[in-house]
Amino acid sequence: MHVGKLPISWNDIAGLEEAKRLLEEAVVYPVLMPDYYQGIRRPWKGVLMYGPPGTGKTMLAKAVASECNTTFFNISPATLTSKWRGDSEKLIRILFEMARHYAPSTIFIDEIDSLCGERGGGGEHEASRRAKGTLLAQMDGVGVDSNKIVMVLGATNHPWDIDEAMRRRLEKRIYIPLPNLEDRVGLFQINTQSLRLSPDVDFRRLSKMLEGHFYSCADITSVARDAAMMTMRRYMQEVDKTMLKENAAEIGRLVAEQPTTMEDFLLALKKVPSSINVENIKRFETWKKEFEFNV
Repeated sequence: MHVGKLPISWNDIAGLEEAKRLLEEAVVYPVLMPDYYQGIRRPWKGVLMYGPPGTGKTMLAKAVASECNTTFFNISPATLTSKWRGDSEKLIRILFEMARHYAPSTIFIDEIDSLCGERGGGGEHEASRRAKGTLLAQMDGVGVDSNKIVMVLGATNHPWDIDEAMRRRLEKRIYIPLPNLEDRVGLFQINTQSLRLSPDVDFRRLSKMLEGHFYSCADITSVARDAAMMTMRRYMQEVDKTMLKENAAEIGRLVAEQPTTMEDFLLALKKVPSSINVENIKRFETWKKEFEFNV
C-alpha cells in the first residue's frame, strides 16, 4: 500500500483526453468545488476505470489524486486479504478510517474484480463474502460527511467479473481504451524525452505502423525502451569486454550520447509484440454499451 501525495499531472499522460475529462468531472471538480457538488450533484460513490491491461489506468488514478491534491491510498487486493478470521474486515475498516482522517483522499483499488467478483458461487469462501460486505458497507458511508471527502477509484481488466452490488456502487464507469494514433505519437515522445534522437526518427510513421495491431500504452513503452537499448547493443558487439570492466562509467557516458535511430525503432517493433487479447476488445465494447453512460 502506498500513501501520500503524488507529483504526477495530466501532462505526464499522453492522450486519453476523453477519460481525463470524465475523471475531472467525476473526481477532481467535486474536491475543488464542494459547494457546487451538493444534493443531486453529489459526488459519485465510486468510479470504475476499465479497459485492456497496460492502458494507463493506474497512472490516471495517480494523476487524479495529484490534480485535486488529495492523499492517495494505492491498494492491491492482497493488502486487504488475510487468512485470519476477521482480519480482512478490520483492514478495510482501518483503510476507510485513515482515508477519512487524511481527507480529502482518494482510495485506488487496482484489480478490484479479484476482490469483488460475483458473489454466491459455490467456490466462494465465507471470509471473502464477509470482506466484500464490509467493503460495500464502507463505500455506502462515503460522502455522508461532506467535510471529509473520500473518493473511491477502482480499476479492472475484467469488468464483467465484478459483483453486481459493487458495480452499483461504482456508479461512474469510464472506459480506458487502447491508444489512438495521436496518443501513440505522444507516448513515443514522452518515453524518449531523455534520449538523443537521430533526425530520421518519425514517430508518426511508427504510430501509423501500429494501426490495427492492438498495442497498449505499456507495449509502446516497451518498444521505446528496447529501441533505446540498441546503441549499447551495437557498442557491445564491437568492444573488447576486458575494457568494459576498467572503463564502464566512461563507456556508459559515451554511448549515452549516441543517437537512437529510426532503424532502432523499426527493429524494436519487430521484437516487441502486442500483449493484448483481441477477443477481449470486443468484450470491452459490449460491456461498455451495456453498463456505461457518459456525456
